[in-house]
Amino acid sequence: MTDAKPLIAGFQTCSLEFGGTRLRYAVGGAGPPLVLVHGLGGAASNWRALAPALAARRRVVVPELPGHGGSLPMRGARDVDAFAEAMLALAEVEGALPAPWVGHSLGGLVSIRAAVLRPEAVQGVVLAAGAGISSSARSAHVAVTMLGLVQPGRAIAPRRERVSRSRLGRRLAFGWWGAADPAAMEPEVAESFLAGPAEHTDTVTAGRALLDSDPREDLGRVSCPCLCLWGTNDNWVPLADGIEYARRLRAPLRTIAGCGHLLIGERPDVCLRAIEGFLASLG
Repeated sequence: MTDAKPLIAGFQTCSLEFGGTRLRYAVGGAGPPLVLVHGLGGAASNWRALAPALAARRRVVVPELPGHGGSLPMRGARDVDAFAEAMLALAEVEGALPAPWVGHSLGGLVSIRAAVLRPEAVQGVVLAAGAGISSSARSAHVAVTMLGLVQPGRAIAPRRERVSRSRLGRRLAFGWWGAADPAAMEPEVAESFLAGPAEHTDTVTAGRALLDSDPREDLGRVSCPCLCLWGTNDNWVPLADGIEYARRLRAPLRTIAGCGHLLIGERPDVCLRAIEGFLASLG
């Protein structure tokens, strides 16, 4: 099924029935497949600054996690594996397996779990500020739980165009947690991070799954090549997590100086070069 309104310029917006729920996703480009997975509280539009450039050489599939954006909730999902299985099923229907995956924040953890569950389906993983390691801390439990209940993004979403076009608005929306220099973010890119919450139906389930996971136990089972990509000023998922991921995955760590958690929007130029270099290394 194809919807009318594009989530990303040049991409088709589609939907799929899976496991009693409806998943929305965007697809564009031609060539070898690539899967992009957004983070907790995000949406497909988060990839607006990167997906079109990547689609110049690849067929890019950009799903929305259950309960996020236009994807309906997946009731009874108790762990990250349930989200990984949903993304694998969607990619398989689209003929996008095997493929490299790029995951931001929670999407990074989902990508890693997909690689553990189906090693033959995931050719490589770029962990862009991948969540999971610090999520067991009590402070993380409090922060994620409160954000899921209060949903501040939903209050901002109706005013997202005005907020994103104001330097002060971007600073208030993304300061400290999201971007090291939110005032410097492109307004259209800032808006792409504010669009999803207006449609979210259940981010709490994904948040609980994240808090209950510890990816360190199974990182040794990841057999595909990986790249860890991190902002040095990430206050939400600290660089120390990237160092530990890189050590356990035996993967290179690429850091972006003066960049925060929303690196795919704050420094899409650097992210694009890193991702394209990684994809080229896969052959």
